[in-house]
Amino acid sequence: MHRQIAGSLTGPVTKWIVLAAVLAITAIMGVFSTKLTSVQNNEASSWLPASAESTKVLDELSESVDPNDIPTLVVYHRDGGLTEDDLAAMESHGEEIAGLEGVTDTGVLTPAAAEQAAAQGAPVPTLVAEDGEVAYLYFVLNFGDDGWNAIPDAAEEIRGIAEIDGGDVHLAGYGGQAADSAAAFEGIDTNLILATLAVVIVILLFTYRSPVLWLLPIICAVVANTIATGLVYLLAKYAGLTVNGQSQAILSILVIGAGTDYALLLVARYREELRRHADRHEAMAFALHRAAPAIFASAATVAVGMLCLSFAELNSTAGLGPVNAIGVAVTFLVMVTLLPALLVICGRWVFWPKRPAFGSPEPTSSGIWARVGRAISHRPRRVWVTTTGLLLLACLGLFRLDASGLSTEDTYTQEFDSIKGQRLLTDHGLADNSNTLQVVTNTDAAPDVIASLEGIDGLGEPGEVQPLADGRSWFEATINADISSSTAAGIVEDSRDAAHDVDGADALVGGGSAFYLDTKIASERDSWVIMPLVLLVVLLILIGLLRSIVAPVILMATVVLSFGAALGISALLFEYVFGFAGSDPGFPLFAFVFLVALGIDYNIFLMTRVREETATHGTRRGSLIALASTGGVITSAGIVLAATFLVLGSLPLVFLAELGVAVALGVMLDTLVVRSVLVTALNLDLGGKMWWPSKLDAEDAPLTQAEAERPLETVH
Repeated sequence: MHRQIAGSLTGPVTKWIVLAAVLAITAIMGVFSTKLTSVQNNEASSWLPASAESTKVLDELSESVDPNDIPTLVVYHRDGGLTEDDLAAMESHGEEIAGLEGVTDTGVLTPAAAEQAAAQGAPVPTLVAEDGEVAYLYFVLNFGDDGWNAIPDAAEEIRGIAEIDGGDVHLAGYGGQAADSAAAFEGIDTNLILATLAVVIVILLFTYRSPVLWLLPIICAVVANTIATGLVYLLAKYAGLTVNGQSQAILSILVIGAGTDYALLLVARYREELRRHADRHEAMAFALHRAAPAIFASAATVAVGMLCLSFAELNSTAGLGPVNAIGVAVTFLVMVTLLPALLVICGRWVFWPKRPAFGSPEPTSSGIWARVGRAISHRPRRVWVTTTGLLLLACLGLFRLDASGLSTEDTYTQEFDSIKGQRLLTDHGLADNSNTLQVVTNTDAAPDVIASLEGIDGLGEPGEVQPLADGRSWFEATINADISSSTAAGIVEDSRDAAHDVDGADALVGGGSAFYLDTKIASERDSWVIMPLVLLVVLLILIGLLRSIVAPVILMATVVLSFGAALGISALLFEYVFGFAGSDPGFPLFAFVFLVALGIDYNIFLMTRVREETATHGTRRGSLIALASTGGVITSAGIVLAATFLVLGSLPLVFLAELGVAVALGVMLDTLVVRSVLVTALNLDLGGKMWWPSKLDAEDAPLTQAEAERPLETVH
């Protein structure tokens, strides 16, 4: 029945219908695909759940403080001290910047204006350092809901105005950080995809050793990415799906990497069937019938694993789940429709110069993975015990993983302009007054709340108390620390403890640093909730696929072990090789979901083939046949996926660089160690017990040395 369905998709006529239908959908979605960047939401405040304290503060201040306000600083510096001409230029720049589109009516705070206000007794920040080498302008940008997309042009315009001969000028504060973040993601919809495709093409050329065959998986991957990004754009535009720069980057990487993996598996099975069937349409029907269940199980595992992220409190994490689940689902559909159609349309010549002729021998039966299997079969228990011990040893590196968060300076892999400006402010004793603590309280308790905050190290003097509706008021105080640093988080925590202890105040503490702290709190909660959920969901999928309990439980244990080893080794690399200061709080969860969902793929590819061969040859010999048959294609697939995730390192963000390294390392461990050595050794040791309670291999016959050394034939 399933073979008839598979054959109906790739028949002499239907293959052309499938081709035309997919290309038509691609043309339509291509119109929307290029617009995905325009609907990104990279504002930190939009990532938090409504239950976060900083979100509640933002809600209460919505009538008084515009959430689209972007405090921005222009930092001036000259070694030896800023001159009178420099300070005069700053005043002139301030007047010119005040007239720019997007600068709010509150105007620009310049050193002269601050000095005049201070003389009148107003509480204003110091804008010129004591040593006279650094000074800054303060102003607020507001472009409405389109602020993120407007910031780069505004930043370029401001930098064109703020120049002094012989000195240096930097754009800092929220506005500078937003401009640098936009620069970090610049070209994400083109450069990242092109770099990923280039890496995949090189690997496919090496794998296939064909000047033509590599084109088909690449065409299908591009089609899948176009349809997926177009669909995600429509959902973000009209259905409220949250998309940010990180999720878009991971979407393209995942679609191209997973799509190429599925293509490698299908092409390998199609090539096998071409040696057994004279008609290529019949060969493809058998190939789809045999490979599609494994591909579907793999795609379902990744998609459902991604959807588990929807249960996250952190909106950015919750949005990542549906975005990538859509990508994987689209990729699966393209790879089981368009790719088979293209393969049968092209015919056997597409494999040139190594065309799989009808009746020719299957080379994998005597290849390197057949030899690896025979070597493991001599002492399977010793092999899996030793391998497990080495992986557990690698897990010890987890004790060096610091996921407490990164300061702004440590967030990027290169030194951006806003980081230089922030460092100058810190080194010369100037507070970044764009980073404030915002406190909302009952009006009658406001004096007590202000008194409770006295003496908190790093917190500036509270400003004027301003009224809100319903007997509430608010005030703010400058935090003298980098907005995303652990120092700032500590100031927020101390402030919350003090304010919450004031009876009858109902005080809430928010602001920029509070957003980062609440993000960390939500990330930690999400990890404890989502990790077990992913394990449970993937386990249930494996039980349904393999119709066993023992095998799925063992496979899950091996993948978790592989995850721990990959993260342990990665932590050591981050600290001692790359010199990263730490990790984002969400990094462990993202790494876990991707490594478990993707790592189980290779076990699915192997174990579905083991089950297929077990019906004829028994578990132990079937395991050797499956390893020999799938070893080459799974290794190639692992290399492709690892390489595509490493491309994330081309973006100057520590989070994505670390995620790329960890996933790439984990995938290679799954491919070369867990799937090929550990799982195969367990299959050979446990035999038919792997399928309990199924009676698939009731005889559970031990594998003799002669049987292990015999040539490996696969089922037809």
